[in-house]
Amino acid sequence: MKRVAFLFTHAPHGDASGREGLDALLATSALTDDIGVFFIGDGVLQLLPGQQPDNILMRNYIATFGVLPLYDIERCYLCAASAEQRGLAADTAWVIDVEPLTPDVLRTTLAHYDTVITF
Repeated sequence: MKRVAFLFTHAPHGDASGREGLDALLATSALTDDIGVFFIGDGVLQLLPGQQPDNILMRNYIATFGVLPLYDIERCYLCAASAEQRGLAADTAWVIDVEPLTPDVLRTTLAHYDTVITF
């Protein structure tokens, strides 16, 4: 089976890329067990707790990331530099368990995947 990586690079509000990526991720989990999920750039904002998308008329899907372990998706990585650049503390209580990686380690980890899909 191919190893598939999903990159979330957009903020959670403003467009549907996060929701579309999450839908594709969950659908792909039925085809392969070898999935990695990476949050980089503004994508780290997808994982912030306490968001209220209803207040800006966006569909609430942020908490849905919490179901990833139920789909056996356990390899989730966060770009530590991206989080720091956005003023987010290393001990932030993300909506899922993520492993913070430096940009160099993140690139090396990502290179082990056969297919990379970016949202």
